[in-house]
Amino acid sequence: MIEALARPMTGEGCRAEPYSEAHREALRAACAEDLDIWPIYAWSFDPARFDDTLDRLLSRPDRLLFVLFDGDAFAGMSAFLGIDPERQVLEIGNTYYRPHLRGTGFNRRAKDMMLARAFDCGVRRVEFRVDARNARSQAAMAKIGGVREGVIRQDRITWTGHVRDTVLFSILRDEWLEGRAAGR
Repeated sequence: MIEALARPMTGEGCRAEPYSEAHREALRAACAEDLDIWPIYAWSFDPARFDDTLDRLLSRPDRLLFVLFDGDAFAGMSAFLGIDPERQVLEIGNTYYRPHLRGTGFNRRAKDMMLARAFDCGVRRVEFRVDARNARSQAAMAKIGGVREGVIRQDRITWTGHVRDTVLFSILRDEWLEGRAAGR
């Protein structure tokens, strides 16, 4: 499953490539475009923490990081996290889009591409974990069909020391297929 998940992806006007060191500087520059966003993320990719955070993310064998493109333009990153082939579950997270792409429909296109890959590879459940303070991401999850399952109270301590409540969303393969058939 992991090998199939790790292949490059294409979607509607977007694509994803597995992260390689050739992408490091473009990703660093993109993450520096919105320094105000990092306090609501569990990990910071701001310039002072970028290398340590990226290296920590890449060191985990159950994570696959992708760099995203809007057409040919560098758009950001997202990852498959907590990949569990036995349970047929994974999370999509560590998502960051350059500020000019927010609210443009790019999120739906990128998430559809990643959901299609996950479900085509035998995943039955995709999870999304969002900081309870991040209203924009919660709204985006609902918009793409994520079901809000609840709040995991005091779930983690973020890089700022904030004890975070996490809102858990999920999409099941059958729900996603039904939504696509209905044109949603």
